[in-house]
Amino acid sequence: MRLLSLNLGRAVAVPYTDQPQGLTGIDKRPVDHPVLVTAPGPKGTGGSGLAGDAVCDLRHHGGDDQAVYAVAREDLDAWQRELGRPLVNGSFGENLTTEGLDVSDALIGERWQIGTELVLEVTGGRIPCRTFQGHMGERGWVRRFTQKGATGAYLRVIVPGEIRAGDAIRVVHRPGHGVTARMEFRATTTERDLLPRLLDAGEALHPEALAQARKYVARHGG
Repeated sequence: MRLLSLNLGRAVAVPYTDQPQGLTGIDKRPVDHPVLVTAPGPKGTGGSGLAGDAVCDLRHHGGDDQAVYAVAREDLDAWQRELGRPLVNGSFGENLTTEGLDVSDALIGERWQIGTELVLEVTGGRIPCRTFQGHMGERGWVRRFTQKGATGAYLRVIVPGEIRAGDAIRVVHRPGHGVTARMEFRATTTERDLLPRLLDAGEALHPEALAQARKYVARHGG
């Protein structure tokens, strides 16, 4: 398992986002230099965990529990075949393009060490938005992405550190609850009856997903 590509984005103006200034950093490109990864601060004030990476809409993106976004190269390859066009590393706006790691089925609370220092923890899957659809230029993209459920994973920073493309990835902790990023995505989007299952992951869940699960159980039971 390795970090195939490390991708950063800069703020650019586009017509397909509802960010107040019309800016997005979703168009991330591979870099060949080391990048420091740290916890960026709470959502709403903190952006990306990667130095030099732009997160523009702090209402919905960035912050400590979405500090880093990872996508498996294998999932990009599957989408390439389905869409009939190439998808370079970073095409989904991911910071980390991995090889040999099933990112969407990583467990909530699973921890990865990348390189010699950095440790990240999986918090949940990525929910597609209007900006993602505009960036991809595919009709019905939000629906298609949702149906496939290969969401990639958001991660928080447990131990900061510097990484670069080619670094080894090691899974250093794997919880026993069975709640994956893919399951979290399904529960918070199209299969809300799964929400009680998310509680098995506890505080490792993204706080917004944990709040949804608790609210559902309070109303409907577990």
